Amino acid sequence: MNFKRSILLRVRVVFILIALCSAAIPYKITKLQMADGDVWREKAETINFQYREVPATRGNIYAADGSLLATSLPFYRVALDPTIAKTDVYKSGVDSLAELLSAYYKDKSAGAYKRMINDARLENKRYLVLNRKQIGYQGMQEMSTWPIFREGRLGGGVIFEKVEKRYRPFNSLASRTVGFLNEDAYGAGIEYSYNEYLQGQDGKALFQRLVGGTWKPVFDAEDVKPENGYDVTTTLDVNIQDVAETALRRQLTDRDAEFGSVIVMEVKTGQIKAIANLQRNTSGNGYGENYNFAIGDQGNTEPGSTFKLLSMLALLEENKITLEETIETGNGAHKFYNQVMRDAKNGGFGTLTIREAFEKSSNVAISKLVDEHFGSSPSKFMAYVDKVGLREPFGFQLVGEGKPYFKKPGAKDWYGTTLPWISIGYEVKLNPLHTLALYNAVANGGKMMKPYIVKSVSRGNIIKEEYSPEVVRKQIASEKTIKNLQGLLEGVVSQGTARNIANADYKIAGKTGTAQKLVNGKYTRKYYTSFAGYFPADNPKYSMVVVIDSPTGFAAYGGDVSAPVFKEIADKIYALDLDLNPDNQREIFRAETETGHMPYVKAGKAEELQGIFRKLGLNASAANPEEWVKVVSHDASVEMSVNDTDKALVPDVSGLSLRDALFILENKGLKVNYSGKGRVKGQSIAPGAKLTPNATINLVLG
Repeated sequence: MNFKRSILLRVRVVFILIALCSAAIPYKITKLQMADGDVWREKAETINFQYREVPATRGNIYAADGSLLATSLPFYRVALDPTIAKTDVYKSGVDSLAELLSAYYKDKSAGAYKRMINDARLENKRYLVLNRKQIGYQGMQEMSTWPIFREGRLGGGVIFEKVEKRYRPFNSLASRTVGFLNEDAYGAGIEYSYNEYLQGQDGKALFQRLVGGTWKPVFDAEDVKPENGYDVTTTLDVNIQDVAETALRRQLTDRDAEFGSVIVMEVKTGQIKAIANLQRNTSGNGYGENYNFAIGDQGNTEPGSTFKLLSMLALLEENKITLEETIETGNGAHKFYNQVMRDAKNGGFGTLTIREAFEKSSNVAISKLVDEHFGSSPSKFMAYVDKVGLREPFGFQLVGEGKPYFKKPGAKDWYGTTLPWISIGYEVKLNPLHTLALYNAVANGGKMMKPYIVKSVSRGNIIKEEYSPEVVRKQIASEKTIKNLQGLLEGVVSQGTARNIANADYKIAGKTGTAQKLVNGKYTRKYYTSFAGYFPADNPKYSMVVVIDSPTGFAAYGGDVSAPVFKEIADKIYALDLDLNPDNQREIFRAETETGHMPYVKAGKAEELQGIFRKLGLNASAANPEEWVKVVSHDASVEMSVNDTDKALVPDVSGLSLRDALFILENKGLKVNYSGKGRVKGQSIAPGAKLTPNATINLVLG
């Protein structure tokens, strides 16, 4: 009996507790809705609605002629709020919309798309991603005309969510100079250095959080529109850049070198027209732009004999020497304290004039001269380093410029042998940019220009920043010294260590450099080879430096490795530049209007030729303006025939200007040599022959 009472008591207690809990639930609901309702509704809105950043469109990067080097292309993710469209619009359009989606994406049947949209509408889903694949701007424009979508966001519920991607029309051309920016806002090149301008100002818009964690944009009067980034216009010339990269890659590959750099600069302004940096890929297969050795700290190295220009400048400025006096180099070895200076030539040069010593790049001669005249006052020699502006960075426009390294007289690491070795480019560190600036100053009559690569920062017609030529040193040496240095540099090419690159059409001036590489504190048989100079020597327009690190093979010196790259690039620039070579370039026709003769035209791009003929009042047309054509002139008309250059055969370039012939043949993977002036009148490999990549073709111009 007591047992039953115990059970009943427990049941009653449980019942009472349940009754109390049941009574508490309506109370709690009422309290949440009435008393605390405003608080919780505010929290819900905070959770489900947020003002989120809307990224601004990143600015473009342009070459000097307006060619796009980098731009942001809009891509779109297509979503739909299937609840928005009115019933009649929805019913009349859903079948056609499903068919169009299926045909466009080619991943589901029309029935599958229709079921997906219908299910979302029935379930009152406010956000449905129709396909994860992003579409381009043209695709978005096309879809905007489709059923339901054509009603827009408010009438049809279509949502085109913009996602921007960085695009380079010239692919890897100048890739390290153009640079990149990663998700952590770290990068390199112009993209990183000018990110403050390029990135623009992000906006803000109201977004609603939906089931599944996705966010849907919601129209709101308080939305802040993003302010797009500024555009950056560079000084780069895409044609020169292409020529520089092609020539450098070819030599690196042929010599199995570690890395190489080229900088081409305009003498009068300091504008950089091309920077190429190629380094062997980690896989060992080919070369890519992984670091800017031309500018950066890793490019700081002992320059070797290109530094002898500074030594000659100091000697001439002090009136210590005349170029025709002689110096004894003996058997090519000279001892300074406990170290022996050696010349590259076995057995030495014997007795040389100082002019010959520079042209033949005698280490013994230059170091003896500098030690003799500055050994008791090395600070006076080092003062010329400061005078020409080589000790400090230029404040170049790209982040990461390397700082030159020079020892100081009297410091712990300054020894009796230091000055002789500095005089020939050892125990100092310079990057190619600083070496080029020195040579450019000599080409410019003694005026040193600050190298720069960005011309302006602008948005539309509004210029935010504009950069002009800037003089770093008004005169690095007297006019007499500069004239002597110019003559020395011309002599190096005409009869010295770079005579292999002498050109009959124009003069090159410059200096070779070969420095043994220091590895683990010891000099090795690996070399850092270089050539710095300018052209045309009698009226300089461009200066250039070429460096190639650790080339292999026979005669791995600056004159054999770097100088030929300089010549190849210079030859092609000379051929392409109207100011330098007006007779060779774009001579599309020769009209003899006084005699009434037809214009002299042989071949070219159809679009260019049509423009000429229209101006002359002649009728001539081609099926495709992009075609390369041959032209036959009649008494009163001209006839164009297609010159097919797209086949896997050696193309016919006869009659073309050198510029056009180079463009066609190099895009076929051929190496081009040429001789003469004018238009192509002969080619060493017959048109229609089987195309062999990297083969050399010789052109005869006339």
